[in-house]
Amino acid sequence: MAREHLLKIGVSGIRGVVGEFLTPGLACAFAQAFGTYVNSGRVVVGRDTRSSGEMLQHAVQCGLLAAGCEVVDVGVLPTPTIQVFVASTRARGGIAITASHNPSEYNALKLFNARGLFFNHYERSELLDLYHQREFREATNEEIRGIVREYETPARLHLERVLKHVNVERIRARRFRVALDGVNGAGSVLSCRFLRDMLGCDLKAISVDPTKPFPRVAEPRPDTVGELAELVRREKCDIGFAQDPDGDRLAVADETGRVLDNDDVLALAVDAALGRVPGDVVVNLTTSSVIDDIAAAHGRRVHRTPVGEANVVEGIESAKAAIGGEGPNGGIIFPAVHLCRDSYTGMAFLLDRMAETGLTASELASRLPRYYRKAGKLAYEHGRLGMLMQALEDAFPSAELDRTDGLKLMLPEGWIHLRASNTEPLLRIAAEARTEKGVEELYRSALERLGG
Repeated sequence: MAREHLLKIGVSGIRGVVGEFLTPGLACAFAQAFGTYVNSGRVVVGRDTRSSGEMLQHAVQCGLLAAGCEVVDVGVLPTPTIQVFVASTRARGGIAITASHNPSEYNALKLFNARGLFFNHYERSELLDLYHQREFREATNEEIRGIVREYETPARLHLERVLKHVNVERIRARRFRVALDGVNGAGSVLSCRFLRDMLGCDLKAISVDPTKPFPRVAEPRPDTVGELAELVRREKCDIGFAQDPDGDRLAVADETGRVLDNDDVLALAVDAALGRVPGDVVVNLTTSSVIDDIAAAHGRRVHRTPVGEANVVEGIESAKAAIGGEGPNGGIIFPAVHLCRDSYTGMAFLLDRMAETGLTASELASRLPRYYRKAGKLAYEHGRLGMLMQALEDAFPSAELDRTDGLKLMLPEGWIHLRASNTEPLLRIAAEARTEKGVEELYRSALERLGG
């Protein structure tokens, strides 16, 4: 596989395997380009718990200082917390050093503008032009500024915003027994504080030591959080939560230990939000049709975007939506807190809904319309995506087509979506239908056309 394909520059920044593709020199240069682009103002820098994080943080800080920036070091914090802090403190921008759900050998620079949002297409293009031209600002000795450390305020600001949108006393009165799998990530300590101290839960936590490696696959999905499910059953918990290493994605287990489909987690959050605030819903193309059913029940519309948090955020802003997200990855975006994926908003909404209705997590989930989903990924030869999409299109001539992001085929029995990954050199394929047999047939038929 060609070298450049393992260093991805996309909607959320740059990422790659550390040492081989993402180096300290590259991180320093990119940070200096970033500092030049934001015109040498204050820049917030935080990270997750990967072993390469501290090394890359030093490199990023060097690049920013070289461009004349003042660096605000917020230490190890969830990405949404960093984003809220950037927007709240009039910083010129922010950089989170995290590869989110990718394996531990990866790392990345997630880039935020002054509003604490991912760079949009135009900002990203301008920054990349600046980086490739290597016309960086070089601060003089007199212009070089220092590093300010702020480890307490960001978490307080973030969690206070979340708690404004739920009935804290109602949740605390229920004294829910909650299981947590923090994957030893950036949210490990903060999540314990949030659930136990702020929401009064009887907390049973695993993998909440940020000094240790990730004990499981980083992405929280039904097939990766078996220990959480076992913890829920063993401790007789009311609900279980699993995060990814930077705390923006959420997986949920009900009181029986059954891990909910991530699309259903988003659907529960959407249902809760639409009962509180006006506005439509924005989700990506791969998100389940269950969202359309929930929105219709509230008399709202669903708008769809290409995959990627930055794309969904732009869609939310354009539609002035109440809530949005990305179902397959458990990403919940509630703009009243901040325009970013936020597992803390998800946890608070679900606990508040349980407290409000008196229903269990499984009872809430059972009320959702039922869809069956299947997803996977395939290696592919670079340059062949167009041929593969054409083969899939030819196989389903009656399908309604959407080429906004790869190819999505809408059929009476369901849909198929094929696209190139934003974060890995892979093809992602997903299918959904009303029946288990239907989704298996759609998925198998698609794989046959793709040679997988």
